[in-house]
Amino acid sequence: MGQPVSAFIFDLDGTLVDNVYQHAQAWHAALADANIPLSMWRLHRRIGMSGGLLLHALKRDLGRELDKRLVEELKAAHEREFLARLGDVTLLPGS
Repeated sequence: MGQPVSAFIFDLDGTLVDNVYQHAQAWHAALADANIPLSMWRLHRRIGMSGGLLLHALKRDLGRELDKRLVEELKAAHEREFLARLGDVTLLPGS
């Protein structure tokens, strides 16, 4: 039997680390790879939403619907792109 857990840290994005820019970059790259050009500022202001909500909110900016297959592909591409940028994430002061 293992050692008992003496602490548990629960972090929502932006509480302990600053990863907003990396998420915006990752979404920007994922969309660009799918030939969906979108300004970075339109993404940046929506960071913090889940991937599904973010893509749903972007439909108005894009002027088109996104089918379920494309949504899943974009979410997977965002995850790959974000993981590639993980080393650039920094702790917030006091963390």
